[in-house]
Amino acid sequence: MVIVVSAIHVLVSLLLIFIVLIQGGENVDITAAFGGVSQAAFGPRGAITTLQKATWVLAGIFMVTSITLAIWASKSAGGSILQGAPQQSAPQQQAPAPAKK
Repeated sequence: MVIVVSAIHVLVSLLLIFIVLIQGGENVDITAAFGGVSQAAFGPRGAITTLQKATWVLAGIFMVTSITLAIWASKSAGGSILQGAPQQSAPQQQAPAPAKK
């Protein structure tokens, strides 16, 4: 099950990156290209595009899969990664020999 959710998480993240990159910025009309003031900056935002809806949906799926994977990782953590390592002790130090005079 973790593998399926991880695969969905990776696929959604790649799609989210792609969709965000192909969307235009806030001032994409011709007046913004020539340094003019865009009317879209002062007016209503207009209708939400399909790409914006897809971004919201993919962001929601991304958050759900992230939280799910984090919960599973915290439940399956059994302790330290060094728990199964063999124990090694430090070599015994011998007392220095008394100095001869």
